[in-house]
Amino acid sequence: MMEVNNKGKVWIPVAMAGCIVVGLIVGNLISQRSLIGSGNGLYMNKVNALMSLIDAKYVDSINQKQMVEDLLPKILGELDPHSVYISAEDRAAANEQIEGSFSGIGVQFNIYDDTIRVVSVINGGPSAKVGLLAGDRIIKINGKSFVGKSITSDMIMKILRGVKGTKVKVTVLRSHKRKIYTYTITRDDIPLYSVDAKYKIGNDIGYIKIGNFGRLAHSEFLQAMVYLQKHKCTKFIVDLRGNPGGLMEPALNIANEFLPANRLILYTQGKAYSREDVYSTGKGSFQNVPVSILVDEWSASSSEILAGAIQDNDRGYVIGRRSFGKGLVQNEIPFRDGSAVRLTIARFYIPSGRCLQKPYKDGEDKNYQMDIVNRYMKGEFNSKDNIPVNDSLRFKTAGGRVVYGGGGIIPDFFIPLDTTGMTSWYNKVSNAGLIYSFAYSYTDVHRDSMKIYNTPNKLSFYLDDQNLIPKFLEYAESKNYKGRLEFIEKSFPIILTQIKAYIARNILNEDAFWEILQEEDLTLTKAVEVITKSNNATVLDDHF
Repeated sequence: MMEVNNKGKVWIPVAMAGCIVVGLIVGNLISQRSLIGSGNGLYMNKVNALMSLIDAKYVDSINQKQMVEDLLPKILGELDPHSVYISAEDRAAANEQIEGSFSGIGVQFNIYDDTIRVVSVINGGPSAKVGLLAGDRIIKINGKSFVGKSITSDMIMKILRGVKGTKVKVTVLRSHKRKIYTYTITRDDIPLYSVDAKYKIGNDIGYIKIGNFGRLAHSEFLQAMVYLQKHKCTKFIVDLRGNPGGLMEPALNIANEFLPANRLILYTQGKAYSREDVYSTGKGSFQNVPVSILVDEWSASSSEILAGAIQDNDRGYVIGRRSFGKGLVQNEIPFRDGSAVRLTIARFYIPSGRCLQKPYKDGEDKNYQMDIVNRYMKGEFNSKDNIPVNDSLRFKTAGGRVVYGGGGIIPDFFIPLDTTGMTSWYNKVSNAGLIYSFAYSYTDVHRDSMKIYNTPNKLSFYLDDQNLIPKFLEYAESKNYKGRLEFIEKSFPIILTQIKAYIARNILNEDAFWEILQEEDLTLTKAVEVITKSNNATVLDDHF
């Protein structure tokens, strides 16, 4: 079971943390590698003595466990912005994305009008096997009513997920038949994919969107490439926009697929960790195909490793806006209760020698947290000329092109933020979820009649003739969202595109959603133009 939530997946907790944990962290680190000198024993004894003193002498009873949970991030908060404490509950949720699966019933849902609505059913999953369908309303779980304003996504996920092999009883209302069905579903492993979409553009260009770098990202990428090659694709665009990173190894493996032998991909180095270099093996399957990488301000960490390896080895172009700028490596150190510390242990450097980490101050750094907003306010999203560069951090790629370190990857081709269609009225209806909810409602009513349109193009052409915008305006007004005519006319194209994309996701699949959504994508359009002119996989031209 997966909740439909396209705004992102935020797992890092911002809890406060406890002094006693210093002893736990240091003890754990000592067991792994002798990082701490004997002189620190005094501080460990003081921490333990203080906790014992409070427990024995303090006027009131205290909850030592909660004190630790509340105080530990305070210690880590005095370090870099990416060293964090993760509670046992948050760690379990974060690891689901990294490991690439969890146990559940295999549906995507959302809550609309106080009702759980099944958006899609995963093919071959537990729900599909018993007959659950997209569009079904879940009204009871294990015999208990689940409708009304009190239901939440977290509540639903907790009850639908569970141990593999256990059962859950789900009662649904099938609206187009006005009948109620009850299914007993056996929970099973449900995949969480790193590759969000793959599809063909034109005659020979393959597009792959990687949403995160989970443990299976490399194998999913290979499957997507094989699929696209079977469909006669010979040039490839890898979209890392919005990808916050994840595990380092899958990114290294994907970079290796494109590089000839003995090319530096990455090196890492830290106070307690000697330099380690990672080189390509020469066994990559796609060493001779043109490739371009798309990035934006939310492409971070492992995304920057992959994009940097391609750019610095002059293997392909990077297109979009400056990436996030995270060049720190974290090691997860678990505690017995299931919680963990993710401690920064090294910096990573891409082949030109650049460290991509943007500047920060130890401790609370409001400028660091507001960096993306500050970029926008300073006009960086509109013009490459507004991107700050530091001549002291000037580097060269393998082929001699000038690149800069100290804050993300500056793309070879800058594409400004597309604000076409963005009006105050659009922001209101979008933030209220009306575009998505209208698309879902329209799908619900017309699902059977749209099933015959089995490709994104066919469905898109059909929807163009269905007067969707007047119907959406009527829907928005029924929700008390009226708009001025000039704003409606300006936002018409983007709203129509989004409605069609959401309907395509409901009727077809995730690939169809992205294919329609990106029909007018300026960054993707530029990438298609660039890669169409790329006939050599290893030598880049400067004439574009």
